[in-house]
Amino acid sequence: MDKRTFLKSLGVLSLASATPAMGLEKWLAQYAHIPATELANNEDFWTEIRKGYRLKPDYINLENGYYCIQPQEVLEKHIEHIREVNYQGSYYMRTVQWQNRKKIVKQLANLVGCSSDELILTRNTTESLDMIIGGFPWKADDEAIMAEQDYGAMLNMFDMVAEKFGVVNKRIMVPNDPKSDEEIVKIYEDAITDKTRMIMICHMINITGHILPVRKICDMAHKHGVQVLVDGAHAVAHIHFNLEDLNCDYYGASLHKWLSVPLGAGILYVRKERIKDIWPFMAEGKRPKDNISRLAHIGTNPVHTDLTIPDAIDYYNKIGAERKEERLRYLQTYWTQKVRGISNVIINTPSDPARTCGIANVGIKGMKPGELSKVLLDKYKVYTVSINRPGVAGCRITPNVYTTLDELDAFVSAISQLAN
Repeated sequence: MDKRTFLKSLGVLSLASATPAMGLEKWLAQYAHIPATELANNEDFWTEIRKGYRLKPDYINLENGYYCIQPQEVLEKHIEHIREVNYQGSYYMRTVQWQNRKKIVKQLANLVGCSSDELILTRNTTESLDMIIGGFPWKADDEAIMAEQDYGAMLNMFDMVAEKFGVVNKRIMVPNDPKSDEEIVKIYEDAITDKTRMIMICHMINITGHILPVRKICDMAHKHGVQVLVDGAHAVAHIHFNLEDLNCDYYGASLHKWLSVPLGAGILYVRKERIKDIWPFMAEGKRPKDNISRLAHIGTNPVHTDLTIPDAIDYYNKIGAERKEERLRYLQTYWTQKVRGISNVIINTPSDPARTCGIANVGIKGMKPGELSKVLLDKYKVYTVSINRPGVAGCRITPNVYTTLDELDAFVSAISQLAN
């Protein structure tokens, strides 16, 4: 490493480790009286939040949707937990591991708004949802409904149960910019027959950022006797919601995304009366069939990741759920409004801000998504991810609370140049 690079990296590290002189909580208290919608565009506030992260100077990171990096405060706690578990070894694993896990589940249940006896820790959304898809009591000719825009791993799992049990999968298309909730509900309802057992929907479609009307879809499905599985991978700690209000049967999410928990943590919610019907991935000792812990067995797991979950929740609560949601929505609408009217630019995300938050997808006519993402990184130093799926061809853009308007302006400038 040459001297200039070393000094540059040192400067980034010192900036990232800085915190408000009075401490984060006391500093945040100064803004308690300001509405979240008003604070969303207060750049001084969010610049100070940015200082709590260590960020690479090599590129502008607009791909937080796969994995949101931890703020330094949470990262240091994670490292402490790794050291402590390593220090205690088997003693920790055989004594307080399960007691701590129960406490963590209670905190998570409080965060997402459900009972702790309906929630378990998993390793990610894929594990959570696959457990339901694979463990559901399917019979030959049962039907399941899902969208072409759903996550690939889930679609693959439905293909497996179709092959194994003879389930008939019906895929619908969700419009990228619907006129109303009723338009979306009707698309799912029109696909239902007397053989339909389950509908899978996204809370927030991962490739477009489209927030679906989950409660309305669930209410409709239940009238037809159909259960609903919700992919909430991008919703937890991104948008504020209450699971009980959604009225769904199953809900899976990852915590390493918008909650910024270390890799390897997710949740699965199963409505109490549904627990007994699901077969677990791995065999557990004899337990009552309505006890959700029978679904939680995965063998030895990285408990230091679990121990960091309360620290991530604390940080999220300090920032404030409403503040974070409004900031992410502001950042998304800030850049999409600037490029939406440009010739050759395609926005694969609803124009109504109420149907979106931090995630959006942009494409350019005549340019393949992979080519677009490569040019953005190589020429403009903007890191994104390319998406090429039915009805959605472009790059997914996912800023975070540390993203600045200058960074988004640089991205907008790049899109404008490429479109012309």
